[in-house]
Amino acid sequence: MNLLYSNDKRGHYPDSWYAATANPLERFEPLKGAAKADVCVVGGGYTGLSAALHLAKAGRDVVLLEAQRAGFGASGRNGGQLGTGQRVAQDSLEKMVGADGAQRLWDLGLDAVSLTKHLITEHKIDCHLKPGVAWTASDKGDLAHLHDYAEFLQNRYGYDRIETLDHVALQSVCPSPDYVGGILDMGAAHLHPLNYALGLARAARDAGVRIYEGSAVHNIDEGSPAKVQTDAGHVMADHVILGCNGYLGGLNRKVAARVMPINNFIAATEPLGERIKDVLPRDVAVADSRFVVNYFRLSHDGRLLFGGGESYGYKFPKDIAAKVRKPMSVIFPQLKDVKIDYAWGGTLGITMKRLPYLARVAPNILSASGYSGHGVGTATHAGALMAQAVQGESDGFNVMSALPSQPFPGGPAMRNPLLVLAMSWYSIRDRLGL
Repeated sequence: MNLLYSNDKRGHYPDSWYAATANPLERFEPLKGAAKADVCVVGGGYTGLSAALHLAKAGRDVVLLEAQRAGFGASGRNGGQLGTGQRVAQDSLEKMVGADGAQRLWDLGLDAVSLTKHLITEHKIDCHLKPGVAWTASDKGDLAHLHDYAEFLQNRYGYDRIETLDHVALQSVCPSPDYVGGILDMGAAHLHPLNYALGLARAARDAGVRIYEGSAVHNIDEGSPAKVQTDAGHVMADHVILGCNGYLGGLNRKVAARVMPINNFIAATEPLGERIKDVLPRDVAVADSRFVVNYFRLSHDGRLLFGGGESYGYKFPKDIAAKVRKPMSVIFPQLKDVKIDYAWGGTLGITMKRLPYLARVAPNILSASGYSGHGVGTATHAGALMAQAVQGESDGFNVMSALPSQPFPGGPAMRNPLLVLAMSWYSIRDRLGL
């Protein structure tokens, strides 16, 4: 199954609220015939667009190949949350890589947020960037853990932009009967993800990147130069950057063994009007502490954008709205009958340890993917780190590529059934409050 086309029309964005409110970008023509470049970037999401933009600004000749449209994949469909740190908590990272390694990863995580905000400002990207992400707990055990973690970040890392919320304080942020408290990170932020991606594409184009849409890559002949082949042409390039994430397919077996595509779903309600005060009286994004995370925020036109629902096959369900409405009604029973105007799915990439997988898969081929739901800032930063590595400045890339990684067990035939078993178990634990 080719995930590039199995759930979506060729050359079209999904029928999402993001696509309906996007700042349109003129379609780029497909690659036809032969081309040469210093660097060929494969993938037009945050990773590829950031890499291409940074390389072009450094004077490199860059071609970017996108199978569908710029921002078509997870970059244009996600929950829009720009989180601090890494996907894995800092206390867990200290156990994995030691105190010094965890400090370096924390600093890189802050760099990712700063870079994203800087690019939005520098290139005047209209993506409704707003501060604040809350993490919520549904039981006292999870709440104690969140509060301990906030104190840990304050004391160990000197992070002073996070605050603890007891039940009363959380109700002023998110009055859900399901939540008993949480933490609020005002250094994090939320945004319109597709408009952010399209803004990066405009900036890359204006910097001289040659962008080709409708140009799926089906083979890469390694060598110096490498040959990147599409159906209608090819690019000869000194360096290749892979930014394909959940849509990599079989393009590189080493990456595919460690990055698994999974689907996630989001719904946009009708504008809530006065009901906003009963849902999110403060305009911050929210994610809860369940293993199968629910995440949500307000749109700039007053809708609730709610992400949730489980799906273990690669075909999207026929009724995405019903799938998302189920967890949304648990968090906000007062919205059980609210009209849903848009509902869509998307494919992201996860890794075994929920840490991004950056690798030099050949002497002149770099790859970054597997952001595991933490991709808005991390993917943007990974693209910049690969751009630096192409130019011989590999420190940041080397730190990220040294993160522990392992292939999913069972190979291609078994890894999805094993994921189904694992996700089903954690879903049951969420429902039982274990």
